[in-house]
Amino acid sequence: MNKPSPADTVLGLLANAFDRVAGALERLAPPVEVAPDFSAADAFVWHAAAKRLEPVAHVNRVEMGLLKGIDRMRDTLVENTERFAKGLPANNALLWGARGMGKSSLVKAVHAAVSAEPARKGKRLKLVEIHREDIETLPALMAQLGGAPHRFIVFCDDLSFEHQDTSYKSLKAVLEGGIEGRPDNVILYATSNRRHLMAREMMENERMTAINPGEAVEEKVSLSDRFGLWLGFHRCSQDEYLEMVEGYVAHYKIPIDAGKLRSEALEWATTRGARSGRVAWQYVQDLAGRLGVLLKD
Repeated sequence: MNKPSPADTVLGLLANAFDRVAGALERLAPPVEVAPDFSAADAFVWHAAAKRLEPVAHVNRVEMGLLKGIDRMRDTLVENTERFAKGLPANNALLWGARGMGKSSLVKAVHAAVSAEPARKGKRLKLVEIHREDIETLPALMAQLGGAPHRFIVFCDDLSFEHQDTSYKSLKAVLEGGIEGRPDNVILYATSNRRHLMAREMMENERMTAINPGEAVEEKVSLSDRFGLWLGFHRCSQDEYLEMVEGYVAHYKIPIDAGKLRSEALEWATTRGARSGRVAWQYVQDLAGRLGVLLKD
């Protein structure tokens, strides 16, 4: 049996080395991105780590008719969304104000109402939720949405920024300030308890520590200015709170005397120290549970 020559041995070792290097490079290479299947659903959640859109089969939403005490904000957002769905100019929207007054519920309800209308030129209106902590990946999300044959509401709930948080710069660039900006088929809706998306103490700290306090604060405050549509939500009155409760009770056909309903609902709000749509819904859930009524549409 002939022994391999030294040259053959060297070539064999080199071939094995090249195979190992090629395998290592293949493992290090980023995975090939698969185009999202937007026909899978009308709503998606953005998973930033995997750069993937996960379809949502059933969106947790409240019917438009059950949202009481926010008529002006509802009508304004519906009109803005309808214009966008038709391909007309529309504004990014910031819904800010009191907790539990239906800001995120309104966004989801408006999407449901507008997307239920007949598709325009085959372009369906989709809702894409991005989590607050993933704002820095907005450019990657925009890259996936920009070339799609649909129109998208990108929705961020409870958006706010703390001291030393620089992710707001990604949002500023996407809103209008960057070279690319946002695609024509994408609009951004955000909700926040803060009008300027940052705590007052954060703004005061910027003033005290910056070399040029005015410019430091202006850079962050200008973020909310890039939302062309501001919708303020304020705490509801007692009558509006009771209207919310009565609307839920009538919708779900919960059997209870009107006088008892009023006294119980007011006592519930007193123990919670607040009146809001969220408090009204929590009371109705408690009431339905006590009476054995299932809250199903």
